[in-house]
Amino acid sequence: MRFLLRLIINAFALWLTTLIVSGVTVHPYAPGATAAVLTYLLIALIFGVVNAVIGTVVRIVAIPLYILTLGLISLVVNAFLLFIVSWISDAMGFGLHIDGFWSGVLGALVLGIIAWLLDLVFLRPSRRS
Repeated sequence: MRFLLRLIINAFALWLTTLIVSGVTVHPYAPGATAAVLTYLLIALIFGVVNAVIGTVVRIVAIPLYILTLGLISLVVNAFLLFIVSWISDAMGFGLHIDGFWSGVLGALVLGIIAWLLDLVFLRPSRRS
């Protein structure tokens, strides 16, 4: 249940990111609202897998850069992961398109902030007294 909720949150955050950042767009695999929703969900799933597998390896390898830049390299790492998702979804014939490096960095920043805020609202742990 938590996995599905996180997938929906990431898909919604991606949709909001495409509305806010002009260089980040999503092209559905077919016309129609249902195809668009399924496309956002598939891209969110791809992003989750890429973030879990490749993102973990890149973050471990880049620990010295995180320390050196006081964590600012995370913007570049997240943009890199977003570019990988764009490449994978384009190879599948639908999906995410990023216009350039700075659009990727801004898109990763906005996506991260929106997903974090939605996680706070919907996935915060319940506190029992």
